[in-house]
Amino acid sequence: KGTALRIRLQDFLRRIQARYDYQEVMCPPIGNKNLYITSGHYAKYGKDSFQPIHTPEEGEEYFLKPMNCPHHCMVYKNSPRSYKDLPLRIAEFGTVCRYEQSGELHGLTRVRSFTQDDAHLFCRPDQVKEEFLRVMDIINIVFKSMNFENVEAQISLRDKVNREKYIGSDENWEKAEQAIIEACEEKGLTAKVEYGEAAFYGPKLDFMVKDAIGRRWQLGTIQVDYNLPERFQLEYMGSDNQKHRPVMIHRAPFGSMERFVAVLIEHTAGKFPLWLTPDQVAILPISEKFNEYAEQVKAELRKFDVRAIVDDRNEKIGRKIRDNEMKRIPYMLVVGEKEAENGEVAVRKQGEGDKGTMKIEEFGKNLAEEVSNMINKW
Repeated sequence: KGTALRIRLQDFLRRIQARYDYQEVMCPPIGNKNLYITSGHYAKYGKDSFQPIHTPEEGEEYFLKPMNCPHHCMVYKNSPRSYKDLPLRIAEFGTVCRYEQSGELHGLTRVRSFTQDDAHLFCRPDQVKEEFLRVMDIINIVFKSMNFENVEAQISLRDKVNREKYIGSDENWEKAEQAIIEACEEKGLTAKVEYGEAAFYGPKLDFMVKDAIGRRWQLGTIQVDYNLPERFQLEYMGSDNQKHRPVMIHRAPFGSMERFVAVLIEHTAGKFPLWLTPDQVAILPISEKFNEYAEQVKAELRKFDVRAIVDDRNEKIGRKIRDNEMKRIPYMLVVGEKEAENGEVAVRKQGEGDKGTMKIEEFGKNLAEEVSNMINKW
């Protein structure tokens, strides 16, 4: 059920990304060591990676992919680019592996292999702020759709004193930091500034969400990066017929899919939005002799893309209702002799009780419309 929920989250973001003209890619789960040396990740995180994978080729080393951005740089570099091609928005639900210390592991919120809803936008310098604002819009849609209201924004900048842990020129850092600050001002977003929290290649805007017991978790993030395009020698042909360097924006609205799901479970106490919940309907036959009719109801609801389960345990109906209320299933359909004779279901809504009797087709259409309205709202 957790897998079904996660796939639905990914499909939700895919629909949003399609509106914003993203192209989805799939990169390999391993990468040559030289790829991460070029990006600078090996120097910063090489010791925290899993051991290199040695191949039959002498001296050749590969790593389990620790991040997606170097791979997306190579996707960009694969073809000549013109200023007319930009911005290029590349997205991937990319699984990465990082060797976290055993004492740092924490349920789904801190794991050694996780999937990022990663995207990298390659744009001209004059497009940076507009693209940054568009990403902020996407993150706002995601958080609103999940009813995350207690969200804090944090502008993460370089350490004021220790600059050794960062790559790139002061000029590029200042331009990137200014772009983030201006975007926040334009959106009227109040953001806390934290020095020393930037990524080693660029400043970022992080979105922090509190869980059920008040712990702060970073979920969404947007980063402006002038440095990886430089290190990978990425280029585009400008309108002046000269070669120019693009700017790269890293973004992940969910952040880590595993961490997002963990925080979402706690935030909702398992009472997920109707469109997202793994089981939308529980069908409750009042005795075993109506189990067959319950299965017929389930098959009919499937025609409306309604996700239903049949509780065919040999239990009293009161117990079944109570148990499925505890499971946070949005709707329960009680079926007995009268319902079977008339092709109907007795509807109960989670937390609200009895909603009357209706035909199976009517219930299916109503539920499908309710789900569609929720999704289309975003």
